[in-house]
Amino acid sequence: MNKLWIKIALPVLVLGLGVAGMSLINATAQQKEDKEEVDTRPTVSVDEANAEDYQVMITSFGEVRPLEMTKLSAQVSGEVMSWHPNFVAGGVIPRGTTLFSIDKQRYEAAVLQAEAELNQAQSLLIEEQARARVAAEEAKSMEASQVTDLYLRKPQLMSAQAAVKSAEAKLKLAKRDLSYCDVKAPYDALVVSRTIGLGQFVSQGTQVGEIYNIETAEVTLPIAGFDSRFLPTPLAGTPVTITSRGINSYSRQGTIDRDLGMVEKSTRMSQVVARIEDPYSLRNQAPVFKFGSYVEVSMAGQTLQQVYRLPQDLVTNRTVWLVDKDMQLQPVKVDVLREEGKYFLINDGLSEGDKVITTVPEYPQKGMKVKVAKDDPKLVAQNAETE
Repeated sequence: MNKLWIKIALPVLVLGLGVAGMSLINATAQQKEDKEEVDTRPTVSVDEANAEDYQVMITSFGEVRPLEMTKLSAQVSGEVMSWHPNFVAGGVIPRGTTLFSIDKQRYEAAVLQAEAELNQAQSLLIEEQARARVAAEEAKSMEASQVTDLYLRKPQLMSAQAAVKSAEAKLKLAKRDLSYCDVKAPYDALVVSRTIGLGQFVSQGTQVGEIYNIETAEVTLPIAGFDSRFLPTPLAGTPVTITSRGINSYSRQGTIDRDLGMVEKSTRMSQVVARIEDPYSLRNQAPVFKFGSYVEVSMAGQTLQQVYRLPQDLVTNRTVWLVDKDMQLQPVKVDVLREEGKYFLINDGLSEGDKVITTVPEYPQKGMKVKVAKDDPKLVAQNAETE
């Protein structure tokens, strides 16, 4: 009897336990599903687009060169009697300093001779003027038909006047030649070369050295086409910052002097010229910019009105991804006005307050649902722990 009961009860018990177990598993699973909803939307970061007035900066590079380069030549012949101690390669000589002197004796004698000839011509002129006055007085008592220009000594007077002018011109030339015996620096100069020595005889026109003007230096700057449209107006007089890069970088101020008015054939670039006053700092304590230095020149260009500045990695094929009010991705075509450094300047396609995605999903699609990092509680908690 007991055995029969056990045979009947055992299967029923096993079946009941199975049903109870399945019910428990289903209930637990349902509770987990109700408890956790998996959000599969990708998380993005956004930044609000804000328009601003932006000052364009234009940068170019060039070589510092002298405003003037003068090849010195002797304007008179003679023996070199002396030269300035700084008239050597690398020497700096102030404006008006005598670079070298040529023997003056011959030219001083020429001046004395010209003065003597002028005195003689003036004395002859005085005699002729006196004779002309006497002739004019005598002519008053004569018939008009008898009075001629020759009688009044007009030709002789004109000849004497011409002789005086000729003597004056000769004296002027003699004095000029004498002044040429002392060759002076026409400006503050850097001596590049000297080819004469003491006692050397030089002929008129002989090249004796070369000097560079250090009162003003110039830098010719190539300007690319995409920069040309942003140059300031007017261009002349625009302040620039000139910087020499190296182990110790230094800068000083200059100005734009002119546009060369041509496009360089090989590069298709325009060229403008910047000037530096007193590049060798003879009259100030500014850094020295030596000729031949390669420098960077930057200037403020035009001010762009109400543009958006975005990092270049946010713009792909002139497209920017936005998040709309429904938290969906939307691609927007933009007009890139200018590239400046790591940024694009955009003047069309965006609106004030647009939410620009700064961390684009790996495979973005139009209409894709996303969530913003600041709205994700887990990310907010992670950021708080990191801070």
